[in-house]
Amino acid sequence: MNKLFNSMKIRNLEVKNRIAVPPMVIYNRTDDTGYVTDIQVEHYRKIAQGGPGLIIQEATCVEKDGRLCDSQIGIWEDGQIEGLKRITNAVHETGTPIFVQIHHGGVFGFMEETVCPSDIQCMVKGTMKKSRALTGLELHRIQNSFADAAERAYKAGYDGVELHGCHNYLISQFLNSRVNVRNDEYGNNPALFALEIIREIRKRTPDSFVVGMRLGAFEPTLADGIDHALIFQAEGIDFLNISFGFMQLSDPFKPDSYPFTDLIYGAQEIRKQVSVPVFTVGEIISPEQADEILTATGVDMVDIGRGTLVNPNWANDARNGKDTGACLHCKICMWRINPEKCPGRIRYERNNK
Repeated sequence: MNKLFNSMKIRNLEVKNRIAVPPMVIYNRTDDTGYVTDIQVEHYRKIAQGGPGLIIQEATCVEKDGRLCDSQIGIWEDGQIEGLKRITNAVHETGTPIFVQIHHGGVFGFMEETVCPSDIQCMVKGTMKKSRALTGLELHRIQNSFADAAERAYKAGYDGVELHGCHNYLISQFLNSRVNVRNDEYGNNPALFALEIIREIRKRTPDSFVVGMRLGAFEPTLADGIDHALIFQAEGIDFLNISFGFMQLSDPFKPDSYPFTDLIYGAQEIRKQVSVPVFTVGEIISPEQADEILTATGVDMVDIGRGTLVNPNWANDARNGKDTGACLHCKICMWRINPEKCPGRIRYERNNK
């Protein structure tokens, strides 16, 4: 493998290999307070011991009313800093850097009343849901909540933050012109909501603090995704972690002969246009495939998500030429219910006794 174990830099942060563990919400490991628990600390410690170059902590909510569920980890108040610091300490003991993904669900929040850039009715977890447009005061309050969260992240010892700008959530809703039909400056310039958050974070954190974004490749089209990437690069974003945007109102695309997923194609095309590091994700199941993607597409890092849940030692096993295991794509993810009952993990452990 020629590239997977090459080091790289993100801003001034040294990353020892090209394997990133992307943000993956682990439900039901905390309670309504959003405070860190022992289970979460040990989850990230074990992943860090497995040898990845970088960990990005799961979507961590900037406001209690913006959560996906009532057991989502939070960063909306100062009292949460102490617990978050336990995670960063556990990860840093292994020499691994960690960012935290800061998040607001918008219309995809679990609260009865949710907000969106514009009035909208859309499918949320299998049911039709209505959401009302943010007022100007609410919009600016949420922007400030993102900046407050980044300041807390710095105090808790994270090496940086990733703004959650995809997967249907609030920043994604602003970026998608089919969702965001406001008639003010935030509708005329869909990136402005996130740009102002980035500017405020830069004011409040040291120059060494990394600020990146999870960005939709097709928001709603690939041309839009490329435009957004260029806008955020011009603002000084440190990396772009490419995934899907507001899926119900977007146009994913890849050429018929393309050997990888549409998300990888989107990341490849964005990387051609920008100079900042670009991460990609999308059914990457083996070290050989991961290295092939890095070589063929020019992207800088690969996200190994489900593979890491099945086998927290994925990166070390890949380096040592061992079986890394594989997710078996259960209809309902058994790992999220009980990691010990994950069929992929059971098979991996049986094959590697």
